[in-house]
Amino acid sequence: MDQESKISLEAALAAQSALRKNAGLEPETFTMPDFVGMISDEIEQLRRMGRSDDEIAEIVSSNSPIRITGWDISQHYAPPEARNFFKAD
Repeated sequence: MDQESKISLEAALAAQSALRKNAGLEPETFTMPDFVGMISDEIEQLRRMGRSDDEIAEIVSSNSPIRITGWDISQHYAPPEARNFFKAD
């Protein structure tokens, strides 16, 4: 893989999971505010498309074991200027 190759989120998570397991570490966990902050790019885009926070919460809850509400999203959404993590393309 060269420097210009892109790594999918799924591949990155699989690699991190394997590394943590081999290092004897527990799975990484996040608080609800941190999780919502992490998915704020996607929340922003879905809001632009007219989706409500309740609809976004339903997408998350119906496609993962994460139980989240529209209130959680509205309370913990991180606006673009508050997002301090690596950006994916």
